[in-house]
Amino acid sequence: MAYEGDLGELGRRTADDVHEILKGAKPGDIPIYQPIKFELIVNLKTAAALGLTVPPSILARADEVIE
Repeated sequence: MAYEGDLGELGRRTADDVHEILKGAKPGDIPIYQPIKFELIVNLKTAAALGLTVPPSILARADEVIE
């Protein structure tokens, strides 16, 4: 399982920061961004290889399930 920030959102925010720098903003003046949305990813193939059973309640909450 992995619990991570939304990489698409992070990429968009990074592009916005680069755009601001190219327009002349000082990097030190740009606020630090922390993710707001997180994703839960469950890999059932790896869980099975380790002999683990993932409860249905976790699978229902997962944003992505790798089978």
